[in-house]
Amino acid sequence: MKTSSAKAKGRKLQQWVRDLILRIHRTLEADDVRSTSMGAGGEDVLLSPKARSLVPVSIECKNIARFAGYALYDQAVANCPEGAEPIVVVKANHRVPLVMVDAEWFFNKIKQ
Repeated sequence: MKTSSAKAKGRKLQQWVRDLILRIHRTLEADDVRSTSMGAGGEDVLLSPKARSLVPVSIECKNIARFAGYALYDQAVANCPEGAEPIVVVKANHRVPLVMVDAEWFFNKIKQ
């Protein structure tokens, strides 16, 4: 894949996250949540102080071709009873446990 194509893929994901946050938090304005340029250091989605008070997270976006976590998430979905939200908890040796959840569910949940 060409570098420009990879950057376009990453940019599209960052913009999706930005748009999702703005859709969920109607009190925020476009300048409160911004997608950074490709290759810029730091966070991928910049939040104003107002946005950070509503969405207290630091966002790193990676749009990749394959990720083994999806097989794990598919298993969680298949085993999930109706009315529950599937999550996956993963842990590697000498690392902290991580949780995978649907992004829209997550951003809606932290709004509550």
